Amino acid sequence: MSERSEQIQNLLEAGAKRLLARATESRSLDSGSLVPRIKSSVDKYLLKDDENTANQSIAEFIDELQADDLCLIVACERSDESAWSDLVERFTSTVRSAARSASSSEDGAQDLAQSIWAELYGLRVRADGKPASKLAYYSGRGSLAGWLRAVVAQLAIDQHRKQSRTVQTEDDADFDRPARGGEDGKELFLATAALNPEEAISDKLAGAEMQRALARSMKELSDEDRLLVKLYYFDGLRLREAGSVLGVHEATASRRLTKIHGDLRERVENILTDLGWTKLETEGAFAQVALHLEADLESLLAASGTVSESKAKTRK
Repeated sequence: MSERSEQIQNLLEAGAKRLLARATESRSLDSGSLVPRIKSSVDKYLLKDDENTANQSIAEFIDELQADDLCLIVACERSDESAWSDLVERFTSTVRSAARSASSSEDGAQDLAQSIWAELYGLRVRADGKPASKLAYYSGRGSLAGWLRAVVAQLAIDQHRKQSRTVQTEDDADFDRPARGGEDGKELFLATAALNPEEAISDKLAGAEMQRALARSMKELSDEDRLLVKLYYFDGLRLREAGSVLGVHEATASRRLTKIHGDLRERVENILTDLGWTKLETEGAFAQVALHLEADLESLLAASGTVSESKAKTRK
């Protein structure tokens, strides 16, 4: 073994021990059982592009891996039935939600969700006779929930391509719309052409779910609250001016706007949690919305009729 190879091996073993120590559930694993999976991720995301990646960068990369999720997947690969039960219990809602987003009908969504578990369990057999489980592709870089959504989306694409090679029915044409883009964010399927389809598909699908949750939450706001958001963010009115339109003091408008932000966040968090999102995922999604707040909310306000409503009131 060369000196460089020995350095990397030592980094992998030390990183595996730290990762195992961070996991809340070791699942009877030892650090040695994690080394092959960690090595695969390091090879793919670091060493493939730069064989001389700094040791510190490798150590930091390992420390950013999802400890609990990675331990769960490795345990499942080792035929730990308890781990499999936990996987199904924790992520059934995530898989079902993603399947509904990627399908054109409820029946199609159910079939897709069932197919995912078969793919994960490895019911198919490779040419060498070993189970062909997709679990081997989970790198630990992102959350397991996000990766599962990407797997659902990719399987939906694969199934559709197989159908398209044999027959193109009206139902197929409906299903094909997500691949070309659509009003509800299903343009996520275009991400399969990206350099890293696993992450790209996951991000697109998460964004679509976030938009639907935000749209649903916006509809639950009162007419005056939606109008206040419109006046402040899109008409460019100051709080004093927006408050005047609504017949309230500037301080009252400020307090109401703060409360609106809090209410929206709480409602969206509850919706996404019901869909299987983790706390870290919801926080990351809100960070992205904050960067594009006006673009995200303006279309939702327009759809709810608030745009024309605000114009009518400001003309008075």
